Amino acid sequence: MEVKEIKDKNTWENFLLGCEEKTFLDSWNWGEFQRNMGNKIWRFGVFEGAKLLSVALAFQIQARRGTFLFVPHGPASATTSAGNPNIKYEILKTLLEELKNLAKKENCSFIRISPIWERDEENTKVFKDLGFRDAPIHIHPEVTWESDITPLEEDLLMNMRKTTRYLIKQAQKNKDVKVYQSPAFAEASAGRQDLKDIEIFNKLYQEVAGRHHFIPFPLDYLKNEFSAFNPDHQPIQQVQGCPERAEGQISIFFGKYKNEIISSGIFIFWQNIAFYHHGASLLKYPKIPVSYLLQWEAIREAKKRACKVFNFWGIAPPSSTGGGHPWAGLTLFKMGFGGYKKEYVKTQDLLLSKKYWLTYLFEKLRKTKRGL
Repeated sequence: MEVKEIKDKNTWENFLLGCEEKTFLDSWNWGEFQRNMGNKIWRFGVFEGAKLLSVALAFQIQARRGTFLFVPHGPASATTSAGNPNIKYEILKTLLEELKNLAKKENCSFIRISPIWERDEENTKVFKDLGFRDAPIHIHPEVTWESDITPLEEDLLMNMRKTTRYLIKQAQKNKDVKVYQSPAFAEASAGRQDLKDIEIFNKLYQEVAGRHHFIPFPLDYLKNEFSAFNPDHQPIQQVQGCPERAEGQISIFFGKYKNEIISSGIFIFWQNIAFYHHGASLLKYPKIPVSYLLQWEAIREAKKRACKVFNFWGIAPPSSTGGGHPWAGLTLFKMGFGGYKKEYVKTQDLLLSKKYWLTYLFEKLRKTKRGL
């Protein structure tokens, strides 16, 4: 096996079409987003001869807590090799040699990988055998909630929690509740959305951050993410006589009550999977279930885009008990739409320098402070 850099978008994206375990963090556009954020990026492919076996996006993170290489939700391997621990070991071992050389060149104190591998004894052992240790924190979800959305809408509704289904129907009956997609307040040509809508979302998002005492992504982060995914258009299935349209891979949904925006979400539609990546809502009208209808409309949109899976993104870990976890309420909300839990191997660190322990202590304290 050998590692080569991949610089062709079609090669990258076409390979990922054949991978069962993947998220938009593996996508070409996520790499472009990281580049737009000022990070150095590398797209590696692990080859056996001319055959591409696996891909991994790596980028450098420079922060107060230290400089390191990060591989988000990777490496992603072809379905034919993803289930074989021996092949996965050889793939990771080969990739690791390249990452070590790169990390030394970039003066990184460690390598961090957030795997897209199912959490089981065999997959965990692969990382342990290569010298990794569990990271003190995770950057991206290690536990997610997903739903198969291929059934008919009425069947999806029946598979939801009774309360969730009831609240969706209540919102549909309320004439003061409206849900729509960006662009929100300005006309736009087909397939375009207005970046001003990101600013509208951000106002709600900042309020939620203040309420729950977490550090929100800055506005530039949200704008760069939107700009990275929006140019790639895809056709939307014709529904109920509506003309076929094309939209970007990212979309903002807004929920209004009495003409006031009180709920919003940012969704990514990539390779027949929909992702609920960011959400925000106000507590001004706690008895008005706008967020439930917004989520349902996003699911309906995903079906129009021929998505087979709806990924609700991160939920509280199974080890958390009761309602004490900061994500407990959000987890209950997501699980109400029906589906199943997926757990990935915990985020893994490979130490390259003693400077790592400064990062370890910093992140351990931050995790404790946040109650995670």
